[in-house]
Amino acid sequence: MTQHGVNPAYRHQDKLVMPRDTISLKGAKLKWYDLAPADLPVPDAIRQLAQAYLLRTDIDLGDDLGFVILHRCGQEFYFLLVSTWRGNNELWETVHGKVSDAHADFAVFPQESPHRGTFCVWELGAVWHEQQAWKTYLRSSRDEAAQQAYLGDSFAGIV
Repeated sequence: MTQHGVNPAYRHQDKLVMPRDTISLKGAKLKWYDLAPADLPVPDAIRQLAQAYLLRTDIDLGDDLGFVILHRCGQEFYFLLVSTWRGNNELWETVHGKVSDAHADFAVFPQESPHRGTFCVWELGAVWHEQQAWKTYLRSSRDEAAQQAYLGDSFAGIV
């Protein structure tokens, strides 16, 4: 039985957010974050698989700016969260996942309920930083230098 949505057996542990190289997807420029337990980081092969998946998908991000979070959620499950800034101050998201080693690739993650999860407590660490960085960009001249400053402003640390 849960109390306020939390299983009594749940024991919370910190994770580590690590920025990686920016990725360009058909005009969009996205910061990249790996998110995982410090002692069980995202393997390079999984990151490369996720990047290759995004490069060949038909997701239309236009020339948006934003970020990707590749979140290791246990031994074999990964969320791949693609977030872009639209409508001046709105964060838009597409959720992909790799369910297990038995699944060869990432796929769009099914969302079957109108009331569904968005970001978990760990992902919110990177999202909060990105919200602050976007506010700085919005207050800037929003020229090429400001875009490069936004893309260069990443977060690393324990969440």
